[in-house]
Amino acid sequence: MPRKRFALSLFWRTFILLGLLLTAGIVAWVQTFKALEFEPRSVQAAQQIASLVNLSRAALRYADSINRVTLIKTLFDQESIALKPHEPSDRFEPFEINRFTQAIGKELRSRLGPTTIVASSVNGVQGLWVGFQIEKDNYWLQADGNRVAPMTGRTWFIWVGIALIATMLGSAVIARLINQPLKELSFAASRIREGEYDSVLDESMITREIREVNQGFNRMARELAKVDEDRAVMLAGISHDLRTPLARLRLEAEMSVVDEEAKRNIAADIDQLDAIIDKFMDYARPGNVELMPVHVSSVVDKSISQFRDTKRIRITAKLPIDTKVMADETELSRVLTNLFENARRYGRNTYTGVTNVDVSYTRSGSWVILSVRDHGPGVAAEKLSQLTTPFFRGDAARTAATGAGLGLAIVEKALQRMGGGFEIANAPGGGLVAHIKLKRAP
Repeated sequence: MPRKRFALSLFWRTFILLGLLLTAGIVAWVQTFKALEFEPRSVQAAQQIASLVNLSRAALRYADSINRVTLIKTLFDQESIALKPHEPSDRFEPFEINRFTQAIGKELRSRLGPTTIVASSVNGVQGLWVGFQIEKDNYWLQADGNRVAPMTGRTWFIWVGIALIATMLGSAVIARLINQPLKELSFAASRIREGEYDSVLDESMITREIREVNQGFNRMARELAKVDEDRAVMLAGISHDLRTPLARLRLEAEMSVVDEEAKRNIAADIDQLDAIIDKFMDYARPGNVELMPVHVSSVVDKSISQFRDTKRIRITAKLPIDTKVMADETELSRVLTNLFENARRYGRNTYTGVTNVDVSYTRSGSWVILSVRDHGPGVAAEKLSQLTTPFFRGDAARTAATGAGLGLAIVEKALQRMGGGFEIANAPGGGLVAHIKLKRAP
């Protein structure tokens, strides 16, 4: 069996591709913004600090000793700026530790002089410290470090997070708008596959290509509906036209043929032709079914009752009486009858010549699976997938080709109309087993 490959729906494929594209755009935009913002922000921060230093220097230079104390207190209270004497014993850590702080230090020295010292802490006290001179006295100016701090990671995270959320929502909306017409087309195509031709797609779409596809699909659906209707009418006409001469042949054989064996052979041939016509009519039957809760055991018993000749077929059913499925009772009966008839013809035991059929069931979640198994020779593995093809017969069937080759095709088609499934396999130990999958009734 080939390995199943992981597959995404078209919506998720479009959504992921759009999301990746827009996310890459956001990352590129953030990097570009950082690069463009780096120099102006460092220059602006240095200008602010240089202005504070120059204002403080001018104020201290022209203030007397009494007013200088008041000025220092006012600067600290209102601007969070501390002015302290620069002692030779002061220990400080350099401020310029990365590209951004180096740009600020360079700009400060270009504005305040080459002897300007910029530190991140003095005597263990954190902050932005700028060392400057007033005449021959050295001072420290301590400012809030946040004045020159770049945008924090939290700020970037918030803004990028908002952009990503907006990107994902936008991608979902765009993917839905792109894929909605394709989803409608896929749904309509699946209905046509099930034999329903009443799906009509919107032919007034703004997108020209989608509008043309919808118009072509609607024309195709109308043509298929007409072909299907013509086929049903043709087969009904053929059935009527053939059965009239068949009835005359039966009457003439009864009245004119003296040999009893020849009469029985003619009657058997006429019955076979009648059965073939019925198979054609069953296969061409319209696809409208009415699903309702059906007792499985009751339908199985009715179907078994049609096969009373125990010299040719013996059917054993092991089913609970309370199991119900969503089905059309007539269609389900036709399915079981076709399976029993197929087993009777081609599932005979090689030694006894009698067909033994076992009917069992299992539950799988919300599904009920009926299994119809014979104990005949089975079918070659490479031909199992072809058994439901109309008019196909396996090698065992060709030796006694009394049917139209439509029995299993009718079964599969009927189960599809009821929303179920059908599988055929060679049973362990010999024989053929058919699995009927139907929705369990609530």
